[in-house]
Amino acid sequence: MRILTRAAHLAAAAVLILTLPVAVPAAAAGYEDRATRAREQQRALGLSLEEIDELLEDTDAELVAAYNDREIIAAQLAPVEVELAEAEEVVAAIQGELAVLEQRLLSSEEEAVGLARRIEDDSARAVTLRAGVGEVAREAYKGTLSAPALSILLEARSAEDAVTDSALAGSALRVQTYALRELAQVRGANRNRQARLTAVETKIVELKTAADAKLAEADSARQTVQARKDELETLLRDHEVRTAAIEAQRGTQLAAKATYEAQQAALATELRAIVAAQREEAQRKEEEKERRQAAEGGSQGGADTPARSAPPAPAGPIRPGILDFPSPMSRPVITSPYGYRIHPIFGYRKLHAGTDFRAYCGTPIIAAAAGTVQWAKAVGGFGNQVMLNHGTPNGSSLMTSYNHLTSFAVRTGEKVRQGQVVGYSGTTGTSTACHLHFEAYVEGDTVDPETLLPR
Repeated sequence: MRILTRAAHLAAAAVLILTLPVAVPAAAAGYEDRATRAREQQRALGLSLEEIDELLEDTDAELVAAYNDREIIAAQLAPVEVELAEAEEVVAAIQGELAVLEQRLLSSEEEAVGLARRIEDDSARAVTLRAGVGEVAREAYKGTLSAPALSILLEARSAEDAVTDSALAGSALRVQTYALRELAQVRGANRNRQARLTAVETKIVELKTAADAKLAEADSARQTVQARKDELETLLRDHEVRTAAIEAQRGTQLAAKATYEAQQAALATELRAIVAAQREEAQRKEEEKERRQAAEGGSQGGADTPARSAPPAPAGPIRPGILDFPSPMSRPVITSPYGYRIHPIFGYRKLHAGTDFRAYCGTPIIAAAAGTVQWAKAVGGFGNQVMLNHGTPNGSSLMTSYNHLTSFAVRTGEKVRQGQVVGYSGTTGTSTACHLHFEAYVEGDTVDPETLLPR
């Protein structure tokens, strides 16, 4: 399968290396750890794109699309979660600053109220003091309090009256002096309080302006938080939808896997039967040759029985390089090797029984060795398949198959030479993109084709 975009590849890789949280964090604490983990996961993405591509081989295209969509969403969850935590921290910090501003504003307003009350009280006291001083001044003007001591003595009716009048005059003058001094103090204090009140009122205006700006900043930050939450909730809903779609296809995919494995088993059984039939035919021909030689010896009247031909040598391993690359692309790119792997969507273990070569749609596919076309037909999940029989080099049966072809260039029973075009790459069978799935069989069993290709 080759139609996956790089973004889809990255998403596909994520399922093997990401374990993403899907809940909105209760607090922003620790978001730096999550951010670090997300960055590490991002660095890991893209390291095995070809492997991820091939892990999804033989998977229904709609399932792959749902899987890719889900993993793209999953790859977005961690960054959005980090952004949400960061935004929540910003809101918390702004709210802390706003609380300080509000406390300072409250204190300043309380101070302003206290200053205004003191100014009001002292202003009333000043009025009272001024009234008292004025009264003393009026009495003095009338002469009651300002007459000289001699006049008081002369006008007194008795010595007691003279003493009393003199004492009253002195007390009145002392009261006036104290009142004037207190009035001066009240006025001075009020001037100071008024200056302080003006400064406090200016500060209140500044604090209100700062608080309004901080409120606007907090509202903007809260909107960012809400946007991240909405985005995260949308991603989570979409993730759940894709997951449900994937799970809905689990049974179908597992059934397809069972069918494909049954087709592989049936193919192996058929190839072993072909190998057995070839050996029986070779044995029959050998026996027929021996009988013929015996008959020819008898007709010549010879007394001695001709020696039997030597038994065939035991089969040995097929050497590397007996096959050439099945694609003329220079140099052929192997996108997925032979071996077992775990399906990334459903987690089952599966044998990838061949080697995949990059082969864009319509690329000529060539015979890896000379042989006979055993068949050229559609074979289940293998799609259009050419099976070549290369005989028994070194005593072991060797066959190769070329799968997912878009069209054939040979017919069943045809003899082909090494390098001859046998078909053109495609995406037939269980495949979602053009490529060549190449298999090799020794004695009817699959082997790693790379062990037979040039080193």
